[in-house]
Amino acid sequence: MPIVPIVDTHVHLWDPNELRMSWLDGNSVLNKRYMVNELSAHASGVALDSIVYVEVAVEPQYAIIEAQRIQRLATSWPTLAGIVAAAPVEFGDVARAYYQSLVDIGPQIKGVRRLFQGESDVNFASRPEVVAGVRALAAYGLSFDICIFHPQLPAVIELVRQVPEVQFVLDHVAKPDIKSGSLEPWRTHLRELAHLPNVVCKISGMTTEADHRAWRHADLVPYADHVIDVFGDERIMFGGDWPVSLMSTTYVAWVETVDSLVSQLSHAGQTCFWRDTAKRVYRLGS
Repeated sequence: MPIVPIVDTHVHLWDPNELRMSWLDGNSVLNKRYMVNELSAHASGVALDSIVYVEVAVEPQYAIIEAQRIQRLATSWPTLAGIVAAAPVEFGDVARAYYQSLVDIGPQIKGVRRLFQGESDVNFASRPEVVAGVRALAAYGLSFDICIFHPQLPAVIELVRQVPEVQFVLDHVAKPDIKSGSLEPWRTHLRELAHLPNVVCKISGMTTEADHRAWRHADLVPYADHVIDVFGDERIMFGGDWPVSLMSTTYVAWVETVDSLVSQLSHAGQTCFWRDTAKRVYRLGS
C-alpha cells in the first residue's frame, strides 16, 4: 500500500436515478448508484486523505445541477476536497458567464473538464474557439482536465502551447492502445506534451484501455515507465477513475497495481505522487 494517505484525483460519484447519464444505458456494471457509501466500501483498507470529484458526463442540461449537488456534498463530507466540473469551453469567451456561475457555487470548484474523447474531429482541442474558451479559465483560477484518446494528442499539444497561463491535467495518460501493446506514436507525442511545463499527468484509467479480463501488470509497465520518465516525479498524480475502473479491476487492486508501478520513485517522489502534487495542482485546502 502507498506510503502516505492518498489523494485520489479522479473519482466519479453518481446516481442515475437522479441525473440523466445516457452513456450508462445498457451497462450492467456501471448503471447503478455509486456514491459515498459505495466508495467507502470499495476503498476499504486504503487510507484516503481526500478525493477530487471529476464530472460524469451528465446530459448538458444537468451540468450546473451536478456541480451544485457535489458542492453540497463537499460541505458535509470533508474528504471531498475538490471538484472538476463540466464546462462548455467550445463557446470561447462567451463561456465566461458559465465559469462565473461555477465559481459562485463554492470553494471546492477547482477546475473544469470538457470531454474531447468523443469528438470525431481529432483537431477539436486546437480549434480557435476552444483555445479561447480554455484561455478564459485563467481569469477564474480554474485548471483544465484533458480527457482524450491518444490520436488527439497533437491537437492537445497545440492547445497547451497556446495557453501557458492555465494549469492542465492530462487524464488517463491520454488513453494509449494498451490492449494491443502499441506505444507509438503515443510515446513520442507524450514526450512532446511533457516538455510544456503547465501540464501534469494522472496515472489513471490504464486497465480500462487494456484487455478488461486478461490484462497483466506487465502490460502496463512500458506506459507507466514512460509517463514517469517524461513528466518526472513532481508532475504525476494518482487517479482511481472509480467506478469506471470497475469494468476492469477493483479499487484496491488498482491502488496496489499503481503502488508497484511507482515503486521506483524515491520516498519523496512517492509522497509527491500520492499526495503533494495533487494538493498543489488542485489547490486543495485553499
